[in-house]
Amino acid sequence: MKTLFAIPNCDTVKKARTWLAAQGIDYQFHDYKKQGIDRATIGHWLTQKPWEELINRAGTTWKKLPDAEKPTTQEGAIQLMIDKPSVIRRPLIEQDGRIIALGFKPDQYEQLFG
Repeated sequence: MKTLFAIPNCDTVKKARTWLAAQGIDYQFHDYKKQGIDRATIGHWLTQKPWEELINRAGTTWKKLPDAEKPTTQEGAIQLMIDKPSVIRRPLIEQDGRIIALGFKPDQYEQLFG
């Protein structure tokens, strides 16, 4: 089963969910706002992607952060993602413990799921 990690009101997430629904692709939705994210999950993701790829620097949450709060280390990034999961790039789709998609690009999704 695929799990889509995100926040529901994000425009990119809405596009991804619409695309997945149109293709009839099932997934579980993990809502960061309601369910949060734990250190173990982030740690597992960091075995697959560097923290710099997991952080969404284009998002409002990142842009509003004072420079002093922006992480410069993996540990700082982990704590930021736990405290403010909106800073995690989204959607992140995981299947069988592997990140299979990060962000949404229709052509990438077509290759993955088509």
